[in-house]
Amino acid sequence: MLLEAGKLAWKAIRRNALRSFLTMLGIVIGVGSVIALVTIGNGTTAKVTADLAQLGSNLLFVRPGQFGPQAVGMEARPFTVRDVETLKSQLSGLQAVASVAQRRLTVVSGAQNRRTVVVGTDNDYFITQNWALVAGRQFSEGELRGGGAVCMIGETVREALFGSASPIGQTIRVGNIPCEIIALLAQKGESSMGVDQDDTVLIPLRTFQRRIAGNSDVNTIYVSARDGVDTQGVQADIERLLRERRNIGPGREDDFSVRDMKEIVDIMAGTTAVLTGLLGAVAAVSLIVGGIGIMNIMLVSVTERTREIGIRLAVGALEGQVLMQFLVEAVVLSLLGGVIGVVLGLVLAGLAISALGVPFVLDPAIVLVAFGFSALVGVIFGYFPARRAAHLDPIEALRHE
Repeated sequence: MLLEAGKLAWKAIRRNALRSFLTMLGIVIGVGSVIALVTIGNGTTAKVTADLAQLGSNLLFVRPGQFGPQAVGMEARPFTVRDVETLKSQLSGLQAVASVAQRRLTVVSGAQNRRTVVVGTDNDYFITQNWALVAGRQFSEGELRGGGAVCMIGETVREALFGSASPIGQTIRVGNIPCEIIALLAQKGESSMGVDQDDTVLIPLRTFQRRIAGNSDVNTIYVSARDGVDTQGVQADIERLLRERRNIGPGREDDFSVRDMKEIVDIMAGTTAVLTGLLGAVAAVSLIVGGIGIMNIMLVSVTERTREIGIRLAVGALEGQVLMQFLVEAVVLSLLGGVIGVVLGLVLAGLAISALGVPFVLDPAIVLVAFGFSALVGVIFGYFPARRAAHLDPIEALRHE
């Protein structure tokens, strides 16, 4: 009986091909949107996680000040070089501790100039940020201690000031300081926040403090723990030591914050996952709209075929057979729409992912859920018209014009 009902449903769909296609369109759009948006969201989550993981899962950020309600009215004193030296000497299990101070300045080379981020730091910065050099060398000990007028530039700065030429050995003006370029940083591209990481210039921290900032402040401390060392334990040790150095008594809030990269990765991944779920839920609404469209068209079909239904019932067809015929027709429409929607969703996801530059992360479960939901929509919204057809009075149906 099911096979025969399928054949009759296919004939009815082919007989009104355009109307059937328009009926399926809501399901096609719904399934395609769900698959495309969820796939794009999964790719974005994977890219954000990968970008943050490039810095290493054993990295901690230490900054003055707090975030959230507890920061209101709290004075955030910057760190000093002595704070950094204390962390290095008194804490175990650390691979590197980098001091960082930065400011946005204009750099000039001949007739070319660019406003960029100038970072004062030391050689531990390359370890904590997992950053290599394409050419040149790191800062020497004398340059770090004496505040040498040397610098390293990122790929974006190189292109702006020198084009394709090698910058090594050239002199640029950083603010009002002439600096010799001793290295070119490896290209990193945009961060997960959309910031161009290659638009930067590095100079020794002492040079930055003496000749640019005019103080001995350290804005950020990057701490990289050794492999296998528990970063939560390191975080607790940093907090304890800094509370002592900054004379924060028991019961008082910290005037600094220590963030673990694992925590940041989890927060970012969780946020993008929630947004992906919300986008998928919004797209799923169109499946409901598509189901209403199917019910509407099936009701029209029942009205148009009232005489045919009456003849079938008069010659001995059971109500269950008529119910099955129209129910199968609605399900076939939904399944066809689901198949087309899956293909469309994957194509759209592929195009969008290529444009956005994120990885293609296909979740087979969402494809099965979207396709199964389209079939469920056909059953739910096709049942009422099918039931109405099955309960027609044969006498009244035969008299219908």
